[in-house]
Amino acid sequence: MDRRKALQLMSIAPIGAFAGLRELAGSVAVLPPTPRMPVLFLGHGSPMNAIEDNTFSRGWRTTGNDLPKPHAILCISAHWETRGTFVTGMEKPRTIHDFGGFPQALFDVQYPAPGSPELVVAAQATVTARHIGVDHQWGLDHGAWSVIMHLFPKADVPVVQLSLDRSLSPQAHYDLARELSALREKGVLIIASGNMVHNLGVIDWNNPEGGYDWAVEANERMKEMILSRDHDSLIRFRDQGVAFQKSIPTPEHYLPLLYSLGLSDAREPICLFNDRTLMGSISMTSVRIG
Repeated sequence: MDRRKALQLMSIAPIGAFAGLRELAGSVAVLPPTPRMPVLFLGHGSPMNAIEDNTFSRGWRTTGNDLPKPHAILCISAHWETRGTFVTGMEKPRTIHDFGGFPQALFDVQYPAPGSPELVVAAQATVTARHIGVDHQWGLDHGAWSVIMHLFPKADVPVVQLSLDRSLSPQAHYDLARELSALREKGVLIIASGNMVHNLGVIDWNNPEGGYDWAVEANERMKEMILSRDHDSLIRFRDQGVAFQKSIPTPEHYLPLLYSLGLSDAREPICLFNDRTLMGSISMTSVRIG
C-alpha cells in the first residue's frame, strides 16, 4: 500500500478512528507479506461453549494449537448485521454479552484482545468493489469471542470484526470474500462464525445428541458440496429444497460459511471437524481450509 492510498483511507474514516491511523500513512509496510494463512468456519452453537469443557471447545483448542500465530484476526460473525459493510475500529473492543438467560459466569467472561489499525486500513485497501466503513460502537460479540478465546486464550492476537451487510445477496457476500482473500497472505487469520444448520424455532431440548431428519440431510449435503467445492450450489442455498429451507429459516448464521468458501482456492486442503448435529436443528460442523 502506498502513502497516497493510506491518506485517502484515513480521509474517509470517521472522527475518532484509531489514533494510530495517522501514523500508518507514513508506513509502506502495513501488514507485510507472510505465508498464506488458513481460513476457518466455526459452528459456534450455544454461548455456553465459551466456558464449558466439551467436544466443541476441545475441538477449537486443538485447532488453535495447530495454527500459525497470525498478525491479526478478521472475524465475520452471524451476530453483527448492518446496512452497509463495516469493520470495528476501536483500539480496545469491548466484550459484548449479546444473549440472556445464562449463568452469571458467562456474563463475567471478558476477552480483552486489542483491535488492529493495520488490519482496518488493509481491509479497506483490499476491497475495491464496495466501501467498508469503520464502526466505533460494536466490539466483539459472542459469535467472535466465544470461539476465538479457545483458539488464542491469551487474547494476544488483535481482532477486527467485519459485519454482515443485510442488503447483499449471497453471491455478493461470496464475492466480497473473494476480495478479502488477499489478506490471508498478510498474516491475517479469517474466521467465519455461524452454524450451517440453525433453526432455533424448532429446537428439541429432549434430543441433545441428535438432529431431525431434515437437519441431518441438509448438513450431509452441505458437507458434500463443501468437499466437492460446489460453491455455486451452496450460494444458491434457497434453491436446494425443503431440508435446506428448514435448516436456514434466516440466513445470518449460514452466510459466514459463504465467506469461508469465497476465501478459498481449488488447491487447498479442506478438513471438517466438530461434525455433529444436535438439539434437532443445530449443526456444529466446522471447516478448516488450508
